[in-house]
Amino acid sequence: MSQQTFDSYEEFWPYYVAMHSRAATRWVHLTGTLTGLTVAAYGLARGRRRYLAALPLLGYGAAWPAHFFVEKNNPASFGHPAWSLRGDVQMIRMMLAGRDGELAETAAKWLAGNR
Repeated sequence: MSQQTFDSYEEFWPYYVAMHSRAATRWVHLTGTLTGLTVAAYGLARGRRRYLAALPLLGYGAAWPAHFFVEKNNPASFGHPAWSLRGDVQMIRMMLAGRDGELAETAAKWLAGNR
């Protein structure tokens, strides 16, 4: 899929979700991000600031291979890093709230209209 351009985050959001159309990709994102947050928080609590590096290393280290091997696409963060971070937070919040099905519907709708 070629590089997309967007005028706002609201316009970007459905595309972001579509780049995570498979549940496995979304769950790998959630697992990597939450693990990274846990290790970083532990490090801060123990006075070991170097553990903060766990957040991007574990978060992206888990997420990017899922894009390449599960989704067969490039991570949205390559072209839209700030909006992708915001999208990741929003996606994970929705998943933790039990709204993964809504994400799947958003992805399917965007993909159906943009293939």
